[in-house]
Amino acid sequence: MKTIAGRVTLYAGLIAAAAAVLVPFLWMISASLKPNNEVFTVPIQWIPQEFRWDNFISIWQRVPLDSYLRNTVFLSSVITLLQVLTGSFAAYGFAKLRFPGRDILFFGYIATIAVPWQAYMIPQYIMMQKAGLTDTFWSLILLQAFGAFGVFLMRQYYLTIPDELCEAARMDGLSEYGIWARVILPLSKPALASLALLTFVNTWNDYMGPFIYLTSNDLWTIQLGLRSFAGQFDADYAMIMTGSVLSVLPILVIFLLGQRYFIQGIATSGMKG
Repeated sequence: MKTIAGRVTLYAGLIAAAAAVLVPFLWMISASLKPNNEVFTVPIQWIPQEFRWDNFISIWQRVPLDSYLRNTVFLSSVITLLQVLTGSFAAYGFAKLRFPGRDILFFGYIATIAVPWQAYMIPQYIMMQKAGLTDTFWSLILLQAFGAFGVFLMRQYYLTIPDELCEAARMDGLSEYGIWARVILPLSKPALASLALLTFVNTWNDYMGPFIYLTSNDLWTIQLGLRSFAGQFDADYAMIMTGSVLSVLPILVIFLLGQRYFIQGIATSGMKG
């Protein structure tokens, strides 16, 4: 009986926590289907009196949403591809190769995760400005093509792969590049999927990076585009919520498709320190 009561209490707590997490998203969906003057009614009206489905049509006419989405997809895809490539390649060196100072170099590199981005934001901008890369996608791509967290995640997963596989491949004549590409990567799909999903979502939701480096409207991402509905004295919150719903949908689809690999990759990346 105690076990059953404990499980009931656990599941009830999990359901309550899930409901609390979903409340803001439900309010966002509800607000996207209302006129702007009904978004902040008190008490909250969860079900609109009149569903304004035309919000999802008029938003495309009021701002170049297709351009914002295209830019966001491009940046998210390119940065994700580069981070997966560089992170997995560097992690192989830290996990499967032996060279003097390897562990010290790894821990020094990982320690940069603890440094807040605001501490080096200005030097980064000065570097991009002097290189003439501000107001271009290159500034964001070059700054985000490498990530210490990705190296850490992939290294932890690589440590779960037996070293005997690499030794056998070396005896068969494979180079280190060949071992990484033909042995390690095929065995690392869960970790690769986890890193790709985390990087894609982080880049998709990034506001400060594009806000600092992109000034031309035709280069804006969806997060900057939503700012178009915020004026000096007022904001069209119904359109902001409509754009937010549209921006969340691609992330939701990607997560649903890759959640199995994501959970497996996160769970197994910490099995060996």
